[in-house]
Amino acid sequence: MFETSLIGSMPRSKKLLKANRDIQKGRLSEVKYQKIIDEETAQIVKLQEKYNIDYITSGELGRDNYVSFIANALDGVNMMSMSDMLPYIEDKRAYEEMLAILDVPANSIKNAICVGKVSRNKSLVGTELEMLHQLTNKKKKITLPGPYLVTRSMWLKGLSDKFYDSIGDLATDVIQLFKEEIHDLQKLGVDIIQFDEPVLTEVVFSPANTRTFMCASLSEKKDPSDELAFAKYLLKEVFREVDRTRSRVGLHICRGNWSRDETILLTGSYTPLLDLFEAVKADIYFLEYSTERAGDISSLFSRNNIFSDITLGLGVMNPRRDETEEREKIISQIQAASNYLTPDKIMLNPDCGFATFSKKPVNRVEFIEQKLAVLAEVKEEMRRQYE
Repeated sequence: MFETSLIGSMPRSKKLLKANRDIQKGRLSEVKYQKIIDEETAQIVKLQEKYNIDYITSGELGRDNYVSFIANALDGVNMMSMSDMLPYIEDKRAYEEMLAILDVPANSIKNAICVGKVSRNKSLVGTELEMLHQLTNKKKKITLPGPYLVTRSMWLKGLSDKFYDSIGDLATDVIQLFKEEIHDLQKLGVDIIQFDEPVLTEVVFSPANTRTFMCASLSEKKDPSDELAFAKYLLKEVFREVDRTRSRVGLHICRGNWSRDETILLTGSYTPLLDLFEAVKADIYFLEYSTERAGDISSLFSRNNIFSDITLGLGVMNPRRDETEEREKIISQIQAASNYLTPDKIMLNPDCGFATFSKKPVNRVEFIEQKLAVLAEVKEEMRRQYE
């Protein structure tokens, strides 16, 4: 009952960030760089074990950000900064305004862009999973960007359309690379495979003429109903590949996690996504609920039977706030979810990761540890109540 996990990313140390710069400039060998990642991942694992996290994650320390890192494992893809992409953007003024709102330099965030036929030349996250197997005997969760996010963010008109007639054609190859990845991860052994699709809330909550950095194809975004149908198709195809006798598949959706300024992040309940939830049939939905921007949890259960056989990964901690959540508030959230789900169908987690971008984390380890301590206390208290 009330099992716990993190959503994914953790802050990178100054040492690791320097090592990342050094390897990009050829001042550090791959072996030495990987050794630093290994050492710091071990610390992240120990931190989770200290507070009895049930499903251990890697912290994503070797990733530049939660989606661009895939470029390192794919052919036909290049890493491009926002400034590199600017010449291909039709509405440059709107693009620059977006960057100003996000408060990020145009060269500080990179994206994996399709510049050829896309195929996988090695596992995206297999190395992370192998590392976890060496570091802990506890259950493990591996995190991946979702197929809709990958396809959308990878497509850049003027470049990608030289190799694919449409984004739908690119999607076919994206589906294939995820099927290969799932096969390799399940061969290694993994308890939960989590796919992150934060762009879905942008689809349903943003005005039609606005975009975020997460969608490279700024001029290509279509009607929300078309986009949701496209996302539904991609997720169904990928999730179908997961052998549910060996692993559970999770879907994580939030409302943006790139700024500590809550006023610029999206607002709205999950109601517009209920059809998608029902269609894609994830085993676990890791959803943001510690912020009022997510709406009341009752809206999630406004249609009966959608969640009758699934687990809710209930977001009970805001990763962007330094302050530790009050135990009573978390317990109140759990009790609200208990009106709809049995205790074995409720997992506890932060809303999102703590460092969506390696160079711009939204929190620090000392505050994160305080949050995990409270989470551990609440979990044990709730388990005692339901014994």
